[in-house]
Formats: sequence, structure tokens, C-alpha cells
Amino acid sequence: MGSLFLFTYICNMSLQPSYTIKEATHKLEQYCAYQERCHKEVTKKLKDMGMIADARDLIITHLIKENYLNEERFAQSFARGKFNIKKWGKNRIVNELKFRDISIYNIKTALKEIDEDQYIQTLNELASKRANEVKETNIYKKRKKIADYLLYRGWESHLVYEKVQELTPKK
Repeated sequence: MGSLFLFTYICNMSLQPSYTIKEATHKLEQYCAYQERCHKEVTKKLKDMGMIADARDLIITHLIKENYLNEERFAQSFARGKFNIKKWGKNRIVNELKFRDISIYNIKTALKEIDEDQYIQTLNELASKRANEVKETNIYKKRKKIADYLLYRGWESHLVYEKVQELTPKK
């Protein structure tokens, strides 16, 4: 059984296409032009293509010089998109950017893309919508469900708890 696995593994390795640096560079230019990418995504793509470390460094340097790869631009686009489309709070956005190894400076720059008034308005809309959806008679369970919903989406706890108290006053 072990030798069959090894044979299959070796055969599959030889089926992976190999790329020249020029081919890989062109492929990654298209990959980065399609949508904003972070360095981590590009490095993973190059590893998956079977490129060696020196070739990866060469290609990434080229992509940065030609402005296909820009960490600040990626972070700003990511923050804007996740807030506007997915309605994520700042905590979730920060955690996701940290997971992608984005620098603290670029994370702070990205968060400036979010308008504070729109941020609070979005929180109010999400909280109100969720409060109407939760059909819980016990006030404490209802508060918990609303708070959990908002906290999971990365909204700051002090904002969440203020909003929950406002939406579900004690009777």
C-alpha cells in the first residue's frame, strides 16, 4: 500500500506543469490585474505553481515595480469592500488584514477609507434589522443574540452594547 501511494505521488508531481520565469510573470500579472492581491496570496500562487524561492522573489519584485502588487492599495480596497458589501466592522477587517500579513501602517491607512458617519449608520441599520428578526421573548436572550451577531461581524464591543441597550430597553 505504501509503495503504491509513493508511485502515485511521484506520477502526480510530474503532471504539474512547469513554468519559465517569463510565463509565470505573465500569469501573475494577469492574476494581479484581475483584482487586488496581497503579497501572501501571490506567494502562495507562485508556490502552487512550483516556482523556486529565487524565482518567486524575482517575480514579486517585478510585480511591485510595475505596480501590479501594492499592499497599501490592497488593504484600502479590502477594507472598503468588506465594509460596504459585507457590512463588516473594523475589528473583523483588522483581523483579516493581519491574517494576510498586512503591515500595521497599511491597516491604519485602510481604516481611514471608512467614513465614521456611514460606519455608525451601518451599525444602526444592522442592529435594527437583527432586532426585528430575532423573535425572542426573553430580553436577555434577545440582547445576546443581537450582540453575538454584531460582534461576529467585527463591530466594536462598546458600540454593540450601547446599541443593544438602546434597542432593547428593560420594561
